[in-house]
Amino acid sequence: MPHFVTLLGSLRKGSYNNIIAGALPALAPEGVTITALGSVGAVPHYDADVQAQGWPQAVTAMAGAIRAADGIIIVSPEYNYSVPGVLKNAIDWLSRLPEQPFKHKPVLIQSASPGAMGGARMQYHLRQSLVFLDARVFNVPEVMVGAVHNKVNEPAGELIDQGTRDFIAKQLTAFATFAQA
Repeated sequence: MPHFVTLLGSLRKGSYNNIIAGALPALAPEGVTITALGSVGAVPHYDADVQAQGWPQAVTAMAGAIRAADGIIIVSPEYNYSVPGVLKNAIDWLSRLPEQPFKHKPVLIQSASPGAMGGARMQYHLRQSLVFLDARVFNVPEVMVGAVHNKVNEPAGELIDQGTRDFIAKQLTAFATFAQA
C-alpha cells in the first residue's frame, strides 16, 4: 500500500492547514500511511552562494523523504492570492537538486482558509510550478476548505466537520488509486 508525505506550507503550529494535514492519517484509506515532512521553516532562503557551499541538510532530508514516498500531499494556505513564500522557497531548493524529487511524483494539493474560496488561487499558482517540475498533479476532486474556522476545533487542533472529513477521505482514496497507476 502507498506511503505519502505531507509538505505543509504554513509555519504556525496551530494553523488551519496544519490541522487539516494532521487529520490526514486518520482519514486515509486502510493500508495507506501518511507522515509529515520537516518544516519548510528549516529550509534557508534560497541563495546560489549557499548552494555552492553544499546542500542544506533540511533540503536533502526533505528530498530523500519525497523520493522514498509514493506521493506528496501539499497542504497550504493562500497568501496574497498565491503560494506562501516559505513553501515556494522549499520547492525552489528541491527543484535544483541533481535528482529533482518532484519529477513524475504524484502530488495532491489541499488548502484551507477562513475565506469562501478556501485557497483556490494558491492552488492554481502552485500547479503552474508543479507542471514545470514535471510532477503528476492529481486533479479531481479538489479540496479547498472554505470557512475553515467553522470546521475545526482550534484549541484541540482537530478537524471536526464531518462533511469535510468525508470529502477529504474520498479525495485520499482517489489519490491512492492515482498514485498506484
